[in-house]
Amino acid sequence: MSPQQFFLILRARYKLVLFVLLVTVAATLVVSLLLPKQYTATASAVVDVKSPDPIIGMMLPGMAAPGYMATQIDIIISDRVAQKVVKLLRLDANPTVKAQWMEATGGKGRLEVWLADALQKKLEVKPARESNVISIGYKAVDPGFAAAVANAFTQAYIETNIELKVEPARQYAKWFGEQGKSLRDSLEKAQAKLSEYQQTHGIVAIDERLDNETAKLNELSTQLTVVQGQTSDAQSKQRSGSASNTLPEVVGNPTIGALKVDIARQEAKLQELAGNLGKNHPQYQRAESEIATLKQKLEAETRHITSGFSTSRAVGRDKETELRTAIEAQKKKLLELKHQRDELAVLMRDVDAANKAYEAVSQRFNQTSLESQSTQTNVSVLTPAAEPNEPSSPKVMLNMMLSVFIGTLLGVGAALVLELLDQRIRSADDLGEMLQLPILGVIKKQPRRAPRRLAFWRRRAALTAP
Repeated sequence: MSPQQFFLILRARYKLVLFVLLVTVAATLVVSLLLPKQYTATASAVVDVKSPDPIIGMMLPGMAAPGYMATQIDIIISDRVAQKVVKLLRLDANPTVKAQWMEATGGKGRLEVWLADALQKKLEVKPARESNVISIGYKAVDPGFAAAVANAFTQAYIETNIELKVEPARQYAKWFGEQGKSLRDSLEKAQAKLSEYQQTHGIVAIDERLDNETAKLNELSTQLTVVQGQTSDAQSKQRSGSASNTLPEVVGNPTIGALKVDIARQEAKLQELAGNLGKNHPQYQRAESEIATLKQKLEAETRHITSGFSTSRAVGRDKETELRTAIEAQKKKLLELKHQRDELAVLMRDVDAANKAYEAVSQRFNQTSLESQSTQTNVSVLTPAAEPNEPSSPKVMLNMMLSVFIGTLLGVGAALVLELLDQRIRSADDLGEMLQLPILGVIKKQPRRAPRRLAFWRRRAALTAP
């Protein structure tokens, strides 16, 4: 269908389109005026997810989870909160409400559940975008009742939030209390056993001698480690062989340093004599002999230094043997002292373990006891609901605008459907498209001629005109 055909159809059937449009607008207007006015009251609550818990002093990790706000909304629209609203407003005590419940359900089920379901149907809970504010709205015919229910839902949500925090804490406090009694009995038994052992063996306190003997053993072990290091160092230097010239003791010796300087000076002089006099000259040979003598002195001095390493090694081994013997004797002495106190240490560990367990459970019991008595929550009322002055529905102007749009669509649709059921040729293009033949010409209808009497009077008027 081309746009031209579409507009021709609308022009031909404009009366139908207007009729459908007027009927739709009139029906919408009548329904909007007959519907009862609804008022929406909205209260807002803010959820603080960044402040630390007042009891444990730290922020709970669950508050930072992405689904925390969604969980709070689910709590608000839950049956538990709705039934609490029924109790807060005492709707279950209203005789009229009871009569409606009897008429609707025949007395089956619970009145609180039926009222909670009815309240939830008109409840609107919306979280604010990019904030922790939750809007709680309720729609009703009575603006005062709408505000009361919205405020009651906010209060019931806060109380339920406290209950969800307090109820598990009460269970934990009860369990920790029972465990604390058992652990306290165990601690008292362990302490009594330790006291009895101390009295039997005459032990008042741990002997400080054990610490002194341990320090002495550590000192002997340190000396042994130092001697072993020195012995190993002397042994390595003794095995250096041709690399002994690079040892720090050799390099840093002043005598060896002076010999090396003399050798270097004589070698330089030898090179000069070799260039000036030749290798067969007596001066060259004498210089060569002096260099050999200096090198022999250097080797003798080096051997003298390295021979001291063997002496250091032997002395270190003797000292190492003495230290090992002393360490073994000290170990036996310490073992004798520790053997007397093994049972005491076991008993003391039992007491410490029982005391730590009791303290941990006691601390958790105190914390859960405080949490079970807490009346604080991270939810606060930001704005209480007030009685609305203007109804939220029906919105007559919006409904009328929608009815104009929908009525126009329905009218156009009705015209197109009727055209499909009763197709007509409305233009030359329709005829050519239907017959699938080219159009050779179009015969247009002549305009109607005026009556002869009217034409006579027109000509006469024209002749008599000035």
